[in-house]
Amino acid sequence: MTDTPALTTSPKRRGVIRRIVTAIGPQNLSLLAALVVLILIFGTLRPDAFFSTRNLAAILNAIAILGIVAMAQTVVIISGGIDVSVGSIVGLGSIVAATAMLHFDSAFIGILAAVAAGSLAGLVNGLLITKGRVNPIITTLATLAIFQGLSFIVSNGKAIGVLNTSFNWIGSGRIGGVPITVIVFVAIAALMVFFMRATDMGRNIYAIGGNPNAARLAGIRIERYRVGVYVLTGIVCGIAAVLLTARSTSGQPSSGSAGLELEAITAAFLGGCAMAGGRGTIIGTILGVLIIGTLNNGMLLMMVPNFYQLVAKGALLLAAVMIMEFRTGARK
Repeated sequence: MTDTPALTTSPKRRGVIRRIVTAIGPQNLSLLAALVVLILIFGTLRPDAFFSTRNLAAILNAIAILGIVAMAQTVVIISGGIDVSVGSIVGLGSIVAATAMLHFDSAFIGILAAVAAGSLAGLVNGLLITKGRVNPIITTLATLAIFQGLSFIVSNGKAIGVLNTSFNWIGSGRIGGVPITVIVFVAIAALMVFFMRATDMGRNIYAIGGNPNAARLAGIRIERYRVGVYVLTGIVCGIAAVLLTARSTSGQPSSGSAGLELEAITAAFLGGCAMAGGRGTIIGTILGVLIIGTLNNGMLLMMVPNFYQLVAKGALLLAAVMIMEFRTGARK
């Protein structure tokens, strides 16, 4: 009598599956399923165009800047705040970088200027919220207008061309066939995941968003952390501004950064962030960004008019918030 092979999954394979699920996060499996469904839908409707190597690379290249900004937005929301000025900070950083390049013709100075402008903008947001005791939404709505106005004042309402080859290579160059923008996105994602999962500062940010009073009693300096979170957001937006400026070979006061705040917030809420703070993951936000990028690309391939695309993005944000509120209510 011969033994028949077992039909059950081997322990080794179960271990691999468990590690993959742990890395993604069980709460993000539904997002992964939604992404697969979107890919199947657009891949079925336009298989010749959607699954082409060029189009898949275009999707990754398109979401790189959004993904970087969305990850910073995620950290802010987890801490119990929100930043609707991120698009304007990117626009301001782009103009500052282009202006610096115009005067010094140095890629290093251009990058440094964009990151410095972003960190200063983040510091202003953080101080207004903590020292000025102004609601984060009101604060960043005001600074959204202020930073955008400053961008137009500095640039006189026009794009500023950047002709530095080394700087522009950041936006158009490739390493091993992979665009630089995608490499920067992946590097920042890895750093953000490590920061939020494996450091005391990341865990303290979760604690502040989850229960500020308990965090204060535990000795966490809440105001200092909140200012730091907004400065971090500004720095990351400055990096996104560098990529935007290098890719478009010009400083853009609004074009290219307009609407970033809406998509970044949508990606964060899709990824599981809660309005009250204390909940959310960088991996979830990345999946949210991939969903938005796939949806945008699919609608473009299907030649959906831009106005309908705006409706779809707004509906996606509403759906994400409603799902999170439903889950939070169910847990309670």
